[in-house]
Amino acid sequence: MSGLLLEIQALSVDRGGAKAVTRLDAALSGGEVLSIIGANGAGKSSLLRAILGLEEAVAGRVLMSGEDISTLKPRDRAARGIGFCPEGRRLFPGLTVEENLAVVFEGTGRARRARVEEMFDRFPALAGKRRDRAWSLSGGQQQMLTIARAIMNAPRLLLLDEPTLGLAPMIIAEVLGIVRAIAAEGTGVLMAEQNVVPALDVADRVLVLSRGSSAHAGAAADITAERIATLMLVGV
Repeated sequence: MSGLLLEIQALSVDRGGAKAVTRLDAALSGGEVLSIIGANGAGKSSLLRAILGLEEAVAGRVLMSGEDISTLKPRDRAARGIGFCPEGRRLFPGLTVEENLAVVFEGTGRARRARVEEMFDRFPALAGKRRDRAWSLSGGQQQMLTIARAIMNAPRLLLLDEPTLGLAPMIIAEVLGIVRAIAAEGTGVLMAEQNVVPALDVADRVLVLSRGSSAHAGAAADITAERIATLMLVGV
């Protein structure tokens, strides 16, 4: 793995007047997958959104490669090399697959066309759908398009919010294979999941959240899915 990419220091996030995340510490290196595992309402989405600046942190800091990005706007944080796959995919449903990819690319012309073709090489299930509208894709295809869109600008850090939600087991395995391949190229992946088994299977390390606080942090190989499920419920 490459060097330390992301540091979260004593981060606290409020949502609707209540604590969504409380004094959380975490770190991620390039080439590593860190699964943030927790039940609904545990603070997973708030954590990812706070890293990108879509939710305001009331305390703590977010650093990328040692630079404090806590006060930067979301666009400026993304420009530092952050890609984001939101929960629910949030594609442009009326645009084609190809247009969904092209519209987010920061370059133009030949570079844009080349990058789109790279995505079709990486995601062959999308290649035959390039002129189909995004709304017409299956759930698995939509999730692949969401990931492809998030890596169009070759981010150093990829944030995934519930990427296996609503997918069949065979598609989950395919999506997680893509996640591992992305990490193998040096990208740090922070994946929020409530689906314990796949989250544990793909991870190098895990952070279990319960009511916005850390219930466990450590190597994925050192904890079982059963123990994680217990921690998610009771937080101890």
